[in-house]
Amino acid sequence: MLHEYDSVTNKNSKPVKKQSLFLLAMFLLMFSPALTKAQAGSPIPATTVNDIIQKLTEKYGDSTAERMEHGVKHAASLWRANDGTAKEFTSFCLDNYINKATDREAFFKKVSQYLEALNGHFDEITLALQKNVQLATGPLLPIDKMFAGYSVGVHLQSDLYRNKIAFAIALNFPYYPLADKEKFASMWNREEWAYARLGDLFVARVPAKLEQAYAEANTKADLYISEYNIEMGHLRTDDGKQLFPDDMVLLSHWNLRDEIKADYADEEQGPKKQDMIYEVMKRIIDQDIPEKVINNPAYGWKPFANKLYSNGKEVAFKPEPNTRYQQILNNFHALRAIDAYYPEMNTYIKRNFSGDMEIPQPEVEALFDTYLRSPELKQIGALIVERLGRPLRPYDIWYDGFKTRSSIPEQTLNEKTEAYYPDPKAFKEDMPNLLKQLGWSDERANFIASKIAVDPARGSGHAWGAQMIGEKSHLRTRIPSTGMNYKGYNIAVHEFGHNVEQTISLYNMDYYMMHGVPSTAFTEALAFIFQSRDLKLLGITDENPQTKYLNALDNGWSLMEIMGVGMVDMKVWKWLYAHPNADAAALKMAVINISKDVWNTYFSPVFGTKDEPILAIYSHMISYPLYLPAYSYGQLIEFQLEEYLKGKNFSDEIDRIYEQGRLTPQQWMEEAVGQKISAQPVLNAVDEALKAIK
Repeated sequence: MLHEYDSVTNKNSKPVKKQSLFLLAMFLLMFSPALTKAQAGSPIPATTVNDIIQKLTEKYGDSTAERMEHGVKHAASLWRANDGTAKEFTSFCLDNYINKATDREAFFKKVSQYLEALNGHFDEITLALQKNVQLATGPLLPIDKMFAGYSVGVHLQSDLYRNKIAFAIALNFPYYPLADKEKFASMWNREEWAYARLGDLFVARVPAKLEQAYAEANTKADLYISEYNIEMGHLRTDDGKQLFPDDMVLLSHWNLRDEIKADYADEEQGPKKQDMIYEVMKRIIDQDIPEKVINNPAYGWKPFANKLYSNGKEVAFKPEPNTRYQQILNNFHALRAIDAYYPEMNTYIKRNFSGDMEIPQPEVEALFDTYLRSPELKQIGALIVERLGRPLRPYDIWYDGFKTRSSIPEQTLNEKTEAYYPDPKAFKEDMPNLLKQLGWSDERANFIASKIAVDPARGSGHAWGAQMIGEKSHLRTRIPSTGMNYKGYNIAVHEFGHNVEQTISLYNMDYYMMHGVPSTAFTEALAFIFQSRDLKLLGITDENPQTKYLNALDNGWSLMEIMGVGMVDMKVWKWLYAHPNADAAALKMAVINISKDVWNTYFSPVFGTKDEPILAIYSHMISYPLYLPAYSYGQLIEFQLEEYLKGKNFSDEIDRIYEQGRLTPQQWMEEAVGQKISAQPVLNAVDEALKAIK
């Protein structure tokens, strides 16, 4: 769930989250790595570049020839006419190229200190500006939204080019594309890796106004989602029956999904509740949901008949005017405007995958396609049918019956969590104890917990990582006045995992430029690992001898679900680029059709039904563009980590693994567990589980 914010050096996780790691919604887009040979608009001719290289070689010899050529060419690709003449560029390179290793090391250390200061303080300012939008501080004013949409670091890029700092870094720490990083991954030492990550910073020159435009669009989309609550106590069946408590308010889609999961334990009313929630979801997807029932307790609603009531009388209504899809379009147009500044990474799709995720999109899609066609999924589906005693329904993509908690009444879990955590302060105070239960020493647990603040979230919750030593990461969690219910606790433990990663990968890092993780998938993995231990942290033990096999089936099934929605997310963005002038109505139809096509291709053979739109309900697609695919990789990484951790000291290994920082994904995984990222270990465990359960 993370949702995170972009820093100068890393995009950690949300939900980076779901508001999660929400990393700074576009803190500095320019620092998203991009593969580029030459930037359009450079006035520096090849003859000048060659002349500079020759002069530098005469001055220093050829001991750094490869880096010298790479740096001069890269700096030239970023130079513009308003930066100076070709002669001035020549003088700059001759004056600022650093040949001696010790001098370059000193330069690197100073730059790292400055960047940490910029990242850390901008991050703190952004936290303050977004406080009222992100946290439950009372009614929102228009001015709150205006400040939340302001990106404090938006002009930093242009400032660093104007004062030539960017060129000094690009000249001496040139960018290495992903192919080169993978080539040298096993040969580079930690210092060389940190140097390469500094080289990621200056790759494209994006105008500040375009960065600001995306920051505003993304903030509005996030706010739209954070206020999309359904008053469940005001819903009625067609014959007028109330299924949910008066005070139940669920955020779309997270809380709606979690309620479906919880209702598997309610054999009597659960199926009726699940059917109603799915109907609500379909109304949201189709945008024929009455606009007045969104975040509004003043009306009653029969979602099956789609009838609206006020004071017991049916009233006419206007449906939501495709607002959901307009948010996607707003993000798309803002990001597409930036494309021209990345000659090779000229779509957000490429920047997101080959850049941020460092795994090319076709490779991601191929992995998803292979897994979703696995025959094991149909076998798991047949087992679920047997356990439920009925045919599969579309919302069974969230079947929760393999988990221990599925056999425990939700009320029992709620009573426990509400008693433990009546407010954010109580959860904060218990964090050292939670870490000790997971194996950390008293001293280490207290240290990690001391670097995490807990805040009351307006939305479902998220984790926000610190960007500077001395600052705290923030766990945002939603706690009703009655105390933290189990759904909220489950999310909070997930976010806590993000915060632990954020703390380890900042405070235990040897080089600031290496802080964080390779991509959001890796912080999601630890969040999932924490989340899977939520009952253990409540003191509830599982004595079932088949737990190992049940967990494998749960992993296999949930991976199908999240890969399916990730596939929808990718296909929607491909459609957007193929139809850049589409309006919200056209996009709505496209999203629905894509979700049905993905369902029919991969899910229909398992579920036996066609044309289900459920995969389009995910809120991430609205406010966190192309974030969903990271979750699938997060689950794959989680599974491989869990397999590796068996029989080992949990806390020591987590510290070791997450101290690696920002290696490339595959190198990180090989050094963590000795193998590359793969879905095969999940399928192997599923095969074993199917045999054992049968």
